[in-house]
Amino acid sequence: MDISQYKDVYVFAEQRDGVIQNVAIELLGKARNLADTLGEKVVAILLGCGMKDKAQQLIASGADKVLVVDNDILKDYLTEPYTQAITQIIKEQKPGIFLLGATTIGRDLGPRLSARNRTGLTADCTKLEIGENRELQMTRPAFGGNLMATILCKKHRPQMSTVRPGVMQRIATDNSRKGEVVDYTVAFDMAKINRVKLIKTVKEEKTVADISEAKILVSGGRGVGNKEGFQKLEALAKELGGEVASSRAMVDAGVMEQSRQVGQTGKTVRPNLYMACGISGAIQHLAGMEESEYIIAINKDKYAPIFNVADLGIVGDLHKIVPMLTEKLKTMQK
Repeated sequence: MDISQYKDVYVFAEQRDGVIQNVAIELLGKARNLADTLGEKVVAILLGCGMKDKAQQLIASGADKVLVVDNDILKDYLTEPYTQAITQIIKEQKPGIFLLGATTIGRDLGPRLSARNRTGLTADCTKLEIGENRELQMTRPAFGGNLMATILCKKHRPQMSTVRPGVMQRIATDNSRKGEVVDYTVAFDMAKINRVKLIKTVKEEKTVADISEAKILVSGGRGVGNKEGFQKLEALAKELGGEVASSRAMVDAGVMEQSRQVGQTGKTVRPNLYMACGISGAIQHLAGMEESEYIIAINKDKYAPIFNVADLGIVGDLHKIVPMLTEKLKTMQK
């Protein structure tokens, strides 16, 4: 493979029901940084039906060009038509880097694109950088999160990686940015597409807030103990106007639901304030919250690793400290 032909940073602009997903905007921010380092362009791929009016949103978020594939076949996500469309774009446009969100769609689509284009795929990256040889350095947790591995794709293109929502930071939206919008025509192989049909879409009603969108999180670990302990955290979160989150230990114990889990096997969060209560700070948990704007840790163990990433550490019993903080906030608001 002559990798010198491949250039520019491409982003799969995931949309659901006509709404561009936050992870696509976050990836455009990182793509902008990578492309500026390389002196190349950022290209967004937007698939769907009647989606062309969303192209300017992608340009305002960092894209230089948007390739719009508008077709009824692409209205709802199905593996085969989406794979065919993007594979054709990759083979014709030859991107040097291709980024996808590590969502249910991205995790289904990424491996198929990797296989059909005979290139590698690094999943769940937490860091992306350009190295000395202009290669993409893709860093992800390895060996159960006990170390971070940096992976290179030296001989194949595009260099592909998936990134979980909340990991990368979006750039400021600039509605005055100008870019190119291209109507891209794809030749579909209907014989393969017709093997699978979407019969019905059933959507689950969300009963809890998405912690990855929260600006303030009060998170509890093994030190919280039980549901009664989390009630204290909920009271504090209510006064702060935030949400309650959890470490994996409390999810495994059945105390908290998985949708509230922060960490390598949970969600990656980047709130303005993250309060870690009774959380030791294992690397698997840190991977999901260390980019928070301000971190406050409360723990009995003054040697707990969580204090290494905390902006403010409180050594003591959270069961005494948290109610005191809650009462203090109540009196301040009166």
